[in-house]
Amino acid sequence: MTDLIRVNGLVKRYGTKTVLDNVSLTVPKGGITGFIGANGAGKTTTIRAILGLMPLDAGTVEVFGELFGINASQSVNRRIKSRIGVVLDTCPFIGDLPIKATGSIMKAAYASWRQGKFEDYLDRFGLDPRKKVKDLSRGMGMKLQLACALAHDPDLLILDEATAGLDPLARDEVLDLLREFVSDDMHGILISSHITSDLDKIADTVTCIDEGRIVFDLEKDAITDMMGIARCRTSEFEQIATSGFFEAGAMRHIRQPHGIDLLAPDRFAFMRRFPEVACDRMSIDDFMQLTLKGELR
Repeated sequence: MTDLIRVNGLVKRYGTKTVLDNVSLTVPKGGITGFIGANGAGKTTTIRAILGLMPLDAGTVEVFGELFGINASQSVNRRIKSRIGVVLDTCPFIGDLPIKATGSIMKAAYASWRQGKFEDYLDRFGLDPRKKVKDLSRGMGMKLQLACALAHDPDLLILDEATAGLDPLARDEVLDLLREFVSDDMHGILISSHITSDLDKIADTVTCIDEGRIVFDLEKDAITDMMGIARCRTSEFEQIATSGFFEAGAMRHIRQPHGIDLLAPDRFAFMRRFPEVACDRMSIDDFMQLTLKGELR
């Protein structure tokens, strides 16, 4: 078993509205899967479905090779949950309790809880154990969730906007921590984020959802190492369109006030053919924008 999470054909409806439409994704051992999409695209709903927090209309979720969720037995669900660390987009802990008491509650919930490790993370993140949860900033609340998620030695992390609210230095610190977590090739991470530059740094694969459907699922290096974004003048775009370099209907582009941004599937081949046209390295955000908003010619 090489996939820690295997989601197949998830469907979720609220009345007549379909919010998840045949959603499938995987998280392999030793890998970080970035999960992206606009607000309301279905990221959080998918994560809630993976965690077994809602009934589904169709589809299955397997975690650690076992069926997980509402249709699985309570004993299986308990065993699987004990191996998952979760960070949500808002801090779920009781606001009036101090951080130290939050750790005590988590200790009672997880047999594998390591108090010393929790305290080490509090020190590493600059969290005062005496401070109340409600007095934490959004970023510090995220750090508390990470400390709790990691202190029971999980095999899998599921993170929903875990770097939101953190300043750039703190984000880099968290990203380093996530790299450490998967460095043994046995752990895995599913992380949703609007900050796609973070995923540029750490993701192995990137899955994009839009209006409840998966629109692409690619290795990150296929996007950032191979693809390019050509910055064309209108005249250059027309020359490229008639050159035969692209098949008809395959030129994905966005018209900008200053020109036209064109997706080059192989930027090295593009630059050899059109050396006069600037072609930048593709970012995850560029590719998502071109995929979701681009026109085809």
